[in-house]
Amino acid sequence: MKKLLASSALAFAAMSGTAMADAHGVSACLITKTDTNPFFVKMREGAEAKAEELGISLNSYAGTVDGDHESQVAAIETCIANGASGILITASDTAAIVEPVQQARDAGLLVIALDTPLEPIDAADATFATDNFLAGELIGRWAAAAMGDAAADAKIAMLDLAISQPTVGVLRDQGFLTGFGIDVVDPNMWGDETDERIICNEVTAGNEEGGRTAMETCLAADPDINVVYTINEPAAAGAYEALVAVGRQDDVLIVSVDGGCPGVADVADGVIGATSQQYPLLMASLGIEAIAAYAADGTLPENTPGKEFFDTGVALVTGEPVDGVDSISVEEGTELCWG
Repeated sequence: MKKLLASSALAFAAMSGTAMADAHGVSACLITKTDTNPFFVKMREGAEAKAEELGISLNSYAGTVDGDHESQVAAIETCIANGASGILITASDTAAIVEPVQQARDAGLLVIALDTPLEPIDAADATFATDNFLAGELIGRWAAAAMGDAAADAKIAMLDLAISQPTVGVLRDQGFLTGFGIDVVDPNMWGDETDERIICNEVTAGNEEGGRTAMETCLAADPDINVVYTINEPAAAGAYEALVAVGRQDDVLIVSVDGGCPGVADVADGVIGATSQQYPLLMASLGIEAIAAYAADGTLPENTPGKEFFDTGVALVTGEPVDGVDSISVEEGTELCWG
C-alpha cells in the first residue's frame, strides 16, 4: 500500500513537472463539507502543509453540517471575489453545486473536486478521490465472504449519507451491494433495490448521532438485522452504540469506509469488521500542487489511466482476512491512518 501511495504521488509530480517551483503570490481555497469530521480536518491539515511548503496563501471554508450547500456556494463566491487561483471542494450537494462551480471556472479558477465527484464529474476541472465504488465493493465482498452461506439470508441495514444522495454516498452504497452480491437497479441512486435482504436505507449525515438514530430506526423495522453498512466510521460508531443499547453488539457485522485512526482502532477492537481506508492528506496535498502548476503555466491535472478521476488509492483494513479479497492488517492500517 505504501508503494501504491508513493507511485500515485510520483505520477502526479511527473504530470505537474516543474511548474510548482515558484508559487509565491498564488492563493487557493479549500471548501469542505464540515470542519469537524476527522476526514475533513485531516484534509485541511494536508492542504495547509503543502500550501506552506509551496508559499501559497490558503483560505479554508466549511459548511456548518454535512449538507450545508448554501455555505459552500457563499464560499465559492468569496473565492472568486478574492481572485483565488483555484478551489478544492468536497461538495455537499454534488448536482446543485455545478452552477457556482461553473461560475468559478468561467472566472479563470481551477476547480478540483476532492473525494466526492460532481454530477457530472466533468463539471470540475479534475477530481482527486478514492475509488468510492471500489471502497464499497471491497467491504461488500469481505462481508459476504465472512458470512459464508449465511449471506444468502442476511438482514442488512444501509446507513447512507444524505437524502440528496451525493455521489460519494451513492458510489459506496452501490459498491457495497455489488460486492455483497445484490443486484442494483439504477447505479446512480440508492434505495431502489428490490432484494429482500435490504431492511432499510436511512441517512446519517455522516456523524455519530446520525448513525445512532438511523440504526435505532432500522432496528425498529427489524430487530434481527445482522449486517450494517455505514457510509463512514463516525456513522459506524453511532450504529454500534445503538446495538449496544439492545445487546446486539456481538452478533451484528458492521463494515465502513474511511480508515481514520479511530476507525482502525474500532477494527482492532471488533466494533467494525472491516473498513476501506482512504487518504485525505494525499488528496489535499496533490490538489494544492495542481493549483500551483495551473497558476504557473496553465497545466491541467490528468486522470489515472482508464478512470475519470485521479485515483488516490484505497485499501481494505481488517483483522480477519478472507480468501479472494485483498486486505491489509490492522497494524498496516494503523501506520497509514489519519486523524
